[in-house]
Amino acid sequence: MKHILIVEDSPPTGTMIKKRLEKTGKYTVTWLTSMQETEKLLATEGNEAFFAALLDFNLPDATKGEIINLVVAKNIPVIVFTAFVSEEVRQTVWSHKVVDYVLKEDVLSLEYILSLLDRLKKNGETQILVTDRDEEKLGKIACLLRVHRYDVLTADSGRETLKILAANPKIRLVIAASEVNDMDGLTLIQKIRRNYGKEDLAIMGMVYAGDHITAARFLKYGANHCLVRQTFLPEEFYCMVRLLIENIEHIQQLRSTSLIDFLTGLHNRRYFFITGEKLFASARRQTITLVCAMLDIDFFKKVNDQFGHEAGDRVLQHVANILRNRLRKTDIVARIGGEEFCILAVNMDTTSVHRIFDELRRQIEQSVVVLDDGMGEVKITVSIGIATHLGNSLDHMLKKSDFHLYEAKEGGRNMIVSDL
Repeated sequence: MKHILIVEDSPPTGTMIKKRLEKTGKYTVTWLTSMQETEKLLATEGNEAFFAALLDFNLPDATKGEIINLVVAKNIPVIVFTAFVSEEVRQTVWSHKVVDYVLKEDVLSLEYILSLLDRLKKNGETQILVTDRDEEKLGKIACLLRVHRYDVLTADSGRETLKILAANPKIRLVIAASEVNDMDGLTLIQKIRRNYGKEDLAIMGMVYAGDHITAARFLKYGANHCLVRQTFLPEEFYCMVRLLIENIEHIQQLRSTSLIDFLTGLHNRRYFFITGEKLFASARRQTITLVCAMLDIDFFKKVNDQFGHEAGDRVLQHVANILRNRLRKTDIVARIGGEEFCILAVNMDTTSVHRIFDELRRQIEQSVVVLDDGMGEVKITVSIGIATHLGNSLDHMLKKSDFHLYEAKEGGRNMIVSDL
């Protein structure tokens, strides 16, 4: 759990925030009531003691937000909550490079604070690439992003930008200036969009005030949004960055959900054929070799009939975990039917195929499935059919492995049959 520092002199407010954070089960809380207490604590605690801090702007011994600088200096992300926001207060808050500020009287403020904290946890694994030929302006944007704990990469040229993108597939947002060292921003966006769709990567353009034509062309050529350098507010910048990244995350989540079997966490039948067709095409071009194995749990219906469908689900999850841990990350492992799994093994040495899958079969045979709610244990076995010859299509290869699986079932189960 992450440790949060709260500094709030109002007992009702402090109690409410502390209880709400701890109720999530994600955070532990240290609650102080003054700047003096905070100084003493931070003098003894390391910079890594707190994941973030929630600070009251107006404390009895620090009425003008002095506590913000104290905590920010410890490299702790700060969220300020205040009862009022004048322009003077707002400027003071943002001058300290805080994460955000929240109004106390807003009934949704607590939920917004929770969303900010959750976002901060994700940001450490979220990469953003900033590209600009102006080193000072690039540094300012990067600094703003690092306040929110994003993993920030920088480039000053189009060529370097494309190189960094190719080497870092986890980049979710590119912030591109209208000019970089070796090309204009419009050309750069076009080059990026040739390889990265809007469902995989967001682009924010940065243009100068009054340059409406460039802003419009940015959007036409593939940018998701544009900001004016001289006039954007920190709130506007952070909200837009978050919106663009969360849109990408939602798309990725939907895509993953459509390709993952919900029960076992393995790939599903749809993913198997989408990716398998690509691998089969590579195998036909002789750039890789491919082995197709069909695996079926023996007497699975008896498990459901004797122990119930929840026990059957537990057995499927047990087998899936063994397959996931036993096989390589380069192999496709998918649940393609009720109790049927299929493996596409890439570049597996044909002289080792039988040994590898027999070791897998024996590991499952020797394992025990512990059922939930004290219902006991189940011993299971599997039958496996293997095809190593490509044939005319992936579907043909799958049918061959399914035929060998049928032979294994007919031959007594708990065995392997292949075309080797």
